[in-house]
Amino acid sequence: MSYSNIEAFAEKLPKGIDAAVITEPVMRRWLTGFASSAGMVLVIPGHSYFLTDFRYFEAATAAVKDAEVILADRYRHQIKELLTKAGAKTLGLVDSVVTVAESRVWQKDMEGIECVFSEELGKTLQELAMIKNETELSKIREAQKITDAAFQHFLNTAMVGMTEQEIALDLEIFMRKQGAEGLAFDSIVVSGAKSSLPHGTPGNKKIQRGDFLTLDMGARYEGYCSDMTRTVAFGTISEKQNKVYQTVLEAQLAALREIKAGKVCKDIDKVARDIINGAGYDGCFGHGLGHSLGLQIHESPRFSPTCDTVLKPNMVMTVEPGIYLQGEFGVRIEDMVIVTENGCENLTQSPKELIIL
Repeated sequence: MSYSNIEAFAEKLPKGIDAAVITEPVMRRWLTGFASSAGMVLVIPGHSYFLTDFRYFEAATAAVKDAEVILADRYRHQIKELLTKAGAKTLGLVDSVVTVAESRVWQKDMEGIECVFSEELGKTLQELAMIKNETELSKIREAQKITDAAFQHFLNTAMVGMTEQEIALDLEIFMRKQGAEGLAFDSIVVSGAKSSLPHGTPGNKKIQRGDFLTLDMGARYEGYCSDMTRTVAFGTISEKQNKVYQTVLEAQLAALREIKAGKVCKDIDKVARDIINGAGYDGCFGHGLGHSLGLQIHESPRFSPTCDTVLKPNMVMTVEPGIYLQGEFGVRIEDMVIVTENGCENLTQSPKELIIL
């Protein structure tokens, strides 16, 4: 049986919680499919509500299909009325979202209804959001198509003498023209010695012959993100640069071969990390191998040495090993995949053999 996100969440409300209010913007959007800066989702098994103010009411009424849209003027007062009507005795709120000050207001305004500030409620939402449905996957696929096209555009236009900022701006304009509503995150465009900075920011440095340039970018399409990284060379490279590149590529390909439903996230990370460390670069790969993504660029689970999550079909993960030699250069290669029963589907179509422009 197919459930909407709201219905799936309502079915999974933790024991002792009759209803839940979700206030956090990303999870509101995940539940309703509607983006807004204001609103609350009241989830009650059998009938749920999206309360929002006048600015969004008309648009929400047209867009939200799985909850009754209510024009809100006094959110908590209206929520209490709805809870009383439904006979709910307990109201769950995600404990990591509601501040201490807000919790006092909720308890005061819900007099007669017990407020439960629940860690389990947040974990339930997170676990449900890990598994992408076909609508979500189609948007992620489209976001990655735009990103692949942007990389090809980069290969056709980038040249020695351009600055990192010029490349970053050109890519953003290109992706928007291809249908992206914006960037999934601020693009990382770093060259030469700056490429050893995993999250370096583009500056006025000009590309020079002999540079590696690391390009980490993603598009946002109807709210959903893509994420990919490629490292390219300009003019010529040293044997040392080539060795690092080929080691990163070997680590990534090995990890990709191991991904499938039933595998544990930290074991996938270990495959890539062992190759990098075994090649003599112990300590030069200081971040996790990858992460999930969707409405947010970083979601759970993660490929890291400490993540015990078991992979399930339709999880979307990045695979992004890197080697960073401080003060010299760095290499990272990143693809985005969908976990399947017997392996993974790689959504990233851009070439990743060493490219020298």
